[in-house]
Amino acid sequence: MKSELPKVLHPLCGKPLIGYVVDSLGSAGIDDIVVVVGYRGDDVISFLGNSVRFVWQHEQLGTGHAVMQAEDLFRNHGGYVVVACGDVPLIKPDTFRALMHESAKENTGAVVLTMIQDNPKGYGRIVKKDGEFVRIVEEKDASDDERGITEVNSGTYIFKTSLLFEGLKRITTDNAQGEYYLPDALEYIKGSGLRVGTIQLKDHVEGRGINTKEELVSLEQYVSQKTREEHNE
Repeated sequence: MKSELPKVLHPLCGKPLIGYVVDSLGSAGIDDIVVVVGYRGDDVISFLGNSVRFVWQHEQLGTGHAVMQAEDLFRNHGGYVVVACGDVPLIKPDTFRALMHESAKENTGAVVLTMIQDNPKGYGRIVKKDGEFVRIVEEKDASDDERGITEVNSGTYIFKTSLLFEGLKRITTDNAQGEYYLPDALEYIKGSGLRVGTIQLKDHVEGRGINTKEELVSLEQYVSQKTREEHNE
């Protein structure tokens, strides 16, 4: 973001990005929220206050590594855990509820929220066979054929808690970015004999993440336009 301000505290229509995510999770009925903080994490903690719990990721070693930091807080949690990105602000409460509903289906260990991108550059691709989830491959590790896939990972998931942290113990940094990829835990779940489901967003903008100030401006224009349209209805 070329800014000293933590990315998740950049405002979208006057409200920090992370505020949208926490509020949406709460509206979906998820009342135990853990936020993983890193760069200038004290600023994030100060903004969110006592509404959530926090863990620190002192080294940025990938998405899987970030989630590993929360294991102790979920050690006695026997259900499911939703994983959401602090820089993806527009995921709706109904979408989180849909993930929870899908996870309740028989023999399901995890569910991935996906979306269609005409230009999928930069996103992990959803590899399927006969309509069923096979794996997620990051762009830097993808073959030419896999780079042509337009169904991509939004970075939002729900996992059976015990399987998530067992799977994270088995992932490695043997990939193009030398990081612990959270999606690699899905391979452990499939290897355990459980299915990994997918839910596809109807509007890919809902899953749009923010990585630059230009993307933030574009999303703010979108939100402002949608708000005006709703007020005029």
